[in-house]
Amino acid sequence: MDFRLKVFYTVANRLSFTKAAAELFISQPAISKHIQELEEHYKIKLFDRSGSKISLTTAGEVLLQHTKSIFEVYREIDFDMSTLINQRSGLLRIGASTTISQYIIPPLLARFHQKLQDIKVSLLNGNTEQIENALLKQEIEIGIVEGQSKNKSIKYAAFLKDELVLVCNSSNPLSKRNEVTQKDLKRMRFLMRERGSGTLEVIEHALKPFEIKISELQIEMQLGSTESIKSYLINSDCVAFISIHAIKKELQSNELAILNIKELIIERFFYIITLQGKTDSLSDLFIQNISNHYNLKL
Repeated sequence: MDFRLKVFYTVANRLSFTKAAAELFISQPAISKHIQELEEHYKIKLFDRSGSKISLTTAGEVLLQHTKSIFEVYREIDFDMSTLINQRSGLLRIGASTTISQYIIPPLLARFHQKLQDIKVSLLNGNTEQIENALLKQEIEIGIVEGQSKNKSIKYAAFLKDELVLVCNSSNPLSKRNEVTQKDLKRMRFLMRERGSGTLEVIEHALKPFEIKISELQIEMQLGSTESIKSYLINSDCVAFISIHAIKKELQSNELAILNIKELIIERFFYIITLQGKTDSLSDLFIQNISNHYNLKL
């Protein structure tokens, strides 16, 4: 692998020579030298520099896309070769919070099983708090959760970006409005997840700047799964915050509609969690496999 491309890729993602140098453990002048060599090789500028800020040029954007494809191929090669060399078998115990276990992880497990059929996988489903506790008790090797409690015994790696959107029945009069305000939220009837849910924690944090507490909302019911919330929504005039990943089918079938909230976007990451300082070859294989699928650097 051309190290200069790795340098370029890191700078392009961080848009900072300083952060790229820290991540790659080399000096900032070395970063500049590698980028300069690439620009001389291709005879075109890859970055525009404005004071301390940098941005990708059109050529830089093109090279970034090619670099992503190259690195994806390298990751696939590494994974396939390690699989052939190490004929792996055993049991991998994974825990996933509700939204992830229902809508994100099944195709990843299928792909993993196709490549490593001798590895048995068990999946534990629960809310974020339950999955973290299972990891701490060593009942699972890996967890994928909707939030992070910043427990010092747990290593958190950002896995996949998510957005929580406010959703209602498509026949609800609210769905005809272009936008709802923060004041409108206090007049709506909400369905919420149970305490310990990563989703609930993210909503609480997102509403703080607007000085709205969960306790000030009209909560009609707390339910333990996204599927139960969706079913309730379809049969009521309530609203709920739900992951965009969980409502694709209902949006396509026009059963549910998204309400745009003025000046409020709730984004978060799903996290892969493992125990700090603990390594496991099967866990590493699984993490490598899902990172390949989403073209991520974990």
